[in-house]
Amino acid sequence: MRMGQSLEIAVFRALRQQPLLFFGHFPNLDQHADDQLYSKEEPPTSVSGLSVPSGKRLDFLLVHPSAGLAGIEVKNIREWLYPNRAEPLDLLFKCCHLNAVPILIARRIPFVTFRLLQPCGLIIHQTYRQRYPSADCELAAKARHKRLLGYHDLALGNDPDERLLRFLRVNLPAILPTARTRFERSRELLADYANARINYAQFASEVARRFAVQLE
Repeated sequence: MRMGQSLEIAVFRALRQQPLLFFGHFPNLDQHADDQLYSKEEPPTSVSGLSVPSGKRLDFLLVHPSAGLAGIEVKNIREWLYPNRAEPLDLLFKCCHLNAVPILIARRIPFVTFRLLQPCGLIIHQTYRQRYPSADCELAAKARHKRLLGYHDLALGNDPDERLLRFLRVNLPAILPTARTRFERSRELLADYANARINYAQFASEVARRFAVQLE
């Protein structure tokens, strides 16, 4: 859980440096080191009469002046996030219920996820790094060791790097209006997929048909 918070806090710190209104807050970052979990004030589960069933929450909610609501999900895991994994499906489930443009921030995301979900309005940012809390520097050193796990892409701490800052401050506000148009066009299809009314093969086939996407 502390590893998960490392990237989530980096995103939070970057969000504080951009102009858009957002929800989701870490109120006690200055009170202790990252060897303990930080408390978090979660974003709401209902907005303008729309709500997410079962109280599921996004990591952050963002409000763009023309694109409206956007939902951010942050995943600091090693696994590549294919479009049929639980993490993207959970993001789509929540965003479809809230009518929020979905934004996925994760270490690595394969080409097929881009090809299938970007035409439907999903915004993707790859960090190319997995973050460890600064308190776990010894564990990170072992994980990096070429004769152990050999994870060469580890980063320590919860401060955002320049790439993440540029994505949230510059790129995201610019691309949200186009993503909103795509999401509105595909929201019903995404909702069917996220709610298991259609399976992955049916979803992929429909995206390929609608958007002339080549999956191979």
